[in-house]
Amino acid sequence: MGAGIAHAFLVCGSDVTVVESSPEAAAAARDRVSASLAKAAERGPVGDVGSLSVTTDAAALGPARLVIEAVPELPDLKAEVLASIEKCAPDASIGTNTSSLSIDALAASLVEPPRLIGLHFFNPVPASALVEIVVGSQTDPALVERAQAWVADLGKTGITVTDSPGFASSRLGVMLALEAMRMLEEGVATTEDIDTAMTLGYRHPVGPLRTTDIVGLDVRLNIAEHLARELGPRFEPPAILRDKVAAGEFGRKSGQGFYPW
Repeated sequence: MGAGIAHAFLVCGSDVTVVESSPEAAAAARDRVSASLAKAAERGPVGDVGSLSVTTDAAALGPARLVIEAVPELPDLKAEVLASIEKCAPDASIGTNTSSLSIDALAASLVEPPRLIGLHFFNPVPASALVEIVVGSQTDPALVERAQAWVADLGKTGITVTDSPGFASSRLGVMLALEAMRMLEEGVATTEDIDTAMTLGYRHPVGPLRTTDIVGLDVRLNIAEHLARELGPRFEPPAILRDKVAAGEFGRKSGQGFYPW
């Protein structure tokens, strides 16, 4: 997700700094972004691409106007990273790419909660047309307006939602995916036919099980567990999801999920 977000801002002419946790991760991030830009260039001109720097030193974020965290969906980790961003980039607006965690809860880790806004990008970021802008109870209204402008500058459509469990997109998307998994468990239909029911019957561009593979089964499991705690048993993850994650079948990134990749 971080590489995809970097790609999107580079293509609209921004200068982008990516901060990673180790030299190895930094090298891998540079390779991912470079490969993504090269692939985009094969399909046609990508415009006046901005500059990219990759580092392990969070102090490099000092001059930034906007810093977006894209670490895994773990509350303590996100809170730690957000607090570090606040210190290293004192004049920046702060975005969190969470797909389900409470903006207000994450803002509690900051000295200045009004600086935080949810910017929920979708995978793959370069091709996705949507960004969900999530507004916490303390988010500065001027920041909401800036976020809407940034999303428009990326050539994407923003929807603005108030902070609530799962926001709008994750709550709907996860519910559909979990029901598709239960249907697979019960032998209602095959993986392919369940997805085809949605792509041809409801004109979804990708079926819920293939989408889960793209998002990551481990990510979907974390989100479903969070929503089950917040909203009740209708979001309880089915056994097939827990079993696949336990077996290391995370989807596209691991080579196997509901489909082989």
